[in-house]
Formats: sequence, structure tokens, C-alpha cells
Amino acid sequence: MLPKANPTYRPEYDVTIIVPTIDAGEEFKEAAHSWLVNNPKEIIIITETKMRDALQELANSVDPTRIRVLTVPKANKRLQMVEGIRNTTSEIIVFADDDAIWPPTALDYILACFEDPNMGGVGTSQTVKSVGRYQTVWEVLAGFRLTIRNIEIAASTHIDGGVCCLSGRTAAYRTCILQDPAFQYEFTHDFWLGKYPLNSGDDKFLTRWMVFHGWNTYVQICKEAELLSTFKNNWRFVKQVLRWTRNTWRSDFRSLFMERRIWSRHPYVAFTMVDKIFNPITLLSGPISVVAMAAQGKFHLPLWDIVISYVVWLMLTRIIKLLPHLFKRPQDVIWVPAFLIFGYYFAIMKIYALFTLHEVGWGTRAGIDSTPAELAAEKEKQLLEQQQQQQQEKDQLGGFGVHQPQSAAEQAALAAAAMAAAATQYEQSRSQYPNAAGTPYQGEIPRAESPASADLIRHFSQVQQRQRAAAAAAAAAAGGRLGGGRLEDIDDFDEQNLDPDVYEYNQDDELAQYFAQPDSVLASMYANDSYGEYYEADQQQQSTTTIPQQPQRSHEQRSGGGGAGYM
Repeated sequence: MLPKANPTYRPEYDVTIIVPTIDAGEEFKEAAHSWLVNNPKEIIIITETKMRDALQELANSVDPTRIRVLTVPKANKRLQMVEGIRNTTSEIIVFADDDAIWPPTALDYILACFEDPNMGGVGTSQTVKSVGRYQTVWEVLAGFRLTIRNIEIAASTHIDGGVCCLSGRTAAYRTCILQDPAFQYEFTHDFWLGKYPLNSGDDKFLTRWMVFHGWNTYVQICKEAELLSTFKNNWRFVKQVLRWTRNTWRSDFRSLFMERRIWSRHPYVAFTMVDKIFNPITLLSGPISVVAMAAQGKFHLPLWDIVISYVVWLMLTRIIKLLPHLFKRPQDVIWVPAFLIFGYYFAIMKIYALFTLHEVGWGTRAGIDSTPAELAAEKEKQLLEQQQQQQQEKDQLGGFGVHQPQSAAEQAALAAAAMAAAATQYEQSRSQYPNAAGTPYQGEIPRAESPASADLIRHFSQVQQRQRAAAAAAAAAAGGRLGGGRLEDIDDFDEQNLDPDVYEYNQDDELAQYFAQPDSVLASMYANDSYGEYYEADQQQQSTTTIPQQPQRSHEQRSGGGGAGYM
């Protein structure tokens, strides 16, 4: 699709480039300069918190005025992408890898496709950029694969308008689609078999979303939109391929058998997906048959004649799709036999990947993802640390029980409530609280993760515990009506012994309730039935309130239903 003389969308007004990354290196500078030549409105880099300074320095070395750096607490590509989406104000979002190098005309040709009002996503063709001075065999293999992919997606685009995947190395989407809360929820709550969280495979998800929701897709296969991208130049390239293969299996199964929209919209793409399911079997059946027949002596020619002729036949047939690559780099013809061998290895890998789809780790980047076993071990370690901290605090407070909130949402809510309570206590006069004790909070003492909030709540709780302990001791010594110092009877203790500057955390306090329910916390609370339903019931009981009501989610939505559990 050629750009128009007077286009609807212009890069300087309508394009934001979002780059999720955790370990961008020097190659980022070259990539960023190539993006800036295309004159986008803004570039947003999203990384994890601990990498902010390094990425900010890198961004400043390129262009501090048009590159922003945002962070998320923990490396997770999908969360990083959503953070960038929420901070975008342009009409078009372009996701790019931190090493994707664009030609100066890339954005013009990408935006040309969005002249179609039904166009939802646009991809580009790709080729390999050498990491070093010369390409290794692994990079040549990657180049061969990209050449074949460019042919296949060009064919499917022109046959029925579909594409199996808009590659995440560079792909553009309408912002209005991605800023839909339903999309963001499904995108960040994507599970395989309902229990394995998916971090990679974001480009497959986005492509399926476009197809399922009726948006068109397109791929610009031309030099003006062809990007350069680096690949692993060692054996770790195999791990990349394994991750891509698992994502392909999972996504194709969902498209063909769960969503099924692709059969009517893009039947040729559906056919290629079915073909890929049987490809490992058909590919391996050839050499297995030749070896079996040779072992049985069924050939009338000498064995070496059979082997040589079979290999030559394979090379001639397999080399056809590699011709565009060999025209550009004829020296790579020596690696065609390696590509042939890798093809059979890849067939075996596809079968292995099919039986290990529960492995959802990233595989090539430490810290960006973990396997289920590693996640379980980390969770167990965190739980043990929490229990040890809880025991230490319990000992410091003289043996009284301390409650540790079970969710981040609850901790955030308690932290906000504590800060609101402190502000209320010190802003209003003591005469407004004739009974400083009020109705003490009879439950367990809350804690929060935030250091400042934790210190604040700890101050309140420790003073309260000391007061209650003193009351219990006094009651026990006097043998009075406090029942031997039972804590549940402390309400009747003489109020003059209590510190009036200590705010008793009260769940019925309206101000605390207000600060305890920001939108982001409520969204998490709805995912937690027990805590979320408490607030729903509490809000229904209030006759008047200034708290904005949130839309109620169904049980399936709270538990990750819909697209989050396709299989």
C-alpha cells in the first residue's frame, strides 16, 4: 500500500513508539536514531524499576526531549506494554523491539495501511542484522527463516487478507483498540490451560484479537518498510525458536478450535495453520521411509546412490524459497545443508514443544519470566519470609497476634486508610473526639508493604497493644469485671489511661473507606472474591456516599474467565 500525498495520519502527530525492554544495550542507540528519523510524536520506553537509571541515561544520550522512560515493579513484557498504552495520547501505537532498526520511510508506509478505517494492525517485513562483523551460522539460519516467513505472509495477505502473526519486532495498532479495558484485562490475564500465565506470545495474542473482533490486518512487504533486527548469534537461538514454536502451537490451537473465527475470515491462513500441525510428521516421514526401505533392501540401486540423490533432491526443493535471500547474500549458499539439517531438527523440536506447552518461561532473558516451578519456589520463599517477619513482630509486641494481609490490594488499601486516618487525627481538634478510644478495632492489627505506611500503622498498633496490655494487667490485678484481662473486654477500660493522639483503626470510618478504595485497588479486589465482596456489601449498606461506584464484574471475569482461559 503506497502512502497518499495527503495522508490521514502523520507520524509527528499520530504515532507513539512503545519499547518494552529490560536490558537494552548499545544497539538501542542505533535503533532509536532510526525511529527518530521517522519523526514520531514520542517514544516511550518501559522497563523494570531497578533498570530505570540505566535506561534513562541511555535515552538521554539519544534524545531526552522525545524519549520518556516509564517503569513497572517487575519485568513482564505484557505489563510493560500496557503501561505504555495507558500513557499514550496518539492515534497509532507502534510496538518495537529495542534492536529493531527502521528505514527512514517505515512509518509512512505503515500509516498508509490505516487509511482503511477497518484496519486494526499492520506489520512489516524483516531481515537479519549481524551482531558482529560477520554473520554466524545461527544468524544465517535466522535469515533463511525470515526469508521464508516474508514469502508466506505476503502470500496470505494477498490471498485472503490474513496473517498468522504480526511480529512483535515492529507492529502498529490503533490506540483505541488497545486502550479498551476489556483488551487490557484479557491481555494481562492470559493463561494456558487456565493456570500457566503467559508473558511471551504477545504478538500472537494481538493478532488473534484483531481477527476475533473484526479488525483487518496487513503486512507491508517492501524495502521501504523492511526492518533490520538482531538475533542470537550462538546456540541460544535454538531456545528462541523453541519459545516461538510453543507460542505458535498455543495460538494456532486457540484460533482453530476455540475462537474459530479465522475459518470464515481467513480460510487460507487457517489452512496453513492446519498444514503446520502435520508438518513435522510429513517432514520426518521422508528420511524415515528411505532408511527403512534401504535397510530392507527394497532399492535396486546401490545405497550411496539413493542417499546422494535424495539429499540433492531435498536441497533443490528446499532452496527455492531461499532464492531471495541468496540473491542478496550468495555467500550463504554454503549453509544450505546446515539449514536442511536444522529443518529436521526443527521438526523434532516441534513435537517436543507440543508436549511441553506448560513451559511458559521466556527462555533467553534472565529475570523477565520464570517457569511454574521457579514461580512456586519463589512464592514459597516469600511466604516463609513473611511468616518469619510476622513471628518477629509478634515477639516484639509481647505475643499478641499480628495480621499479615494476604493480597497487595488489601495492603495498599490499609496503607491508604492509615495515612488518611493520621491526617484526620492531626487536622481536627481533640475536642472533636471526646472519647479518643472510640470503638477500638477488635480484629487483628493490619500491616502494609509500603515502608512509610508500615511505619505509620506499626506506630498505631504498638501503642494500642501497650495500652491494651496495660489495661489487661490492671484488670487482672484488680480482679475486676474485665474477666481476667480478656482483650475483648478492654472497651470498658477507663478512657483516661488511653493516649488520645492514637487513632484506632476503624473499618466503619467513612474517610478511611474512601481512601481505601482507589480504582486500581478495587480492580484487584474484584479478583479476590472474599475481600472484594466485603466492599461490595459494605457499599450497598451505605445510604449516601461520595465513593464512585465501580462496575460489577461477573464471577467468571473475577476468576480470569473469557479470553483468559481459552484452553
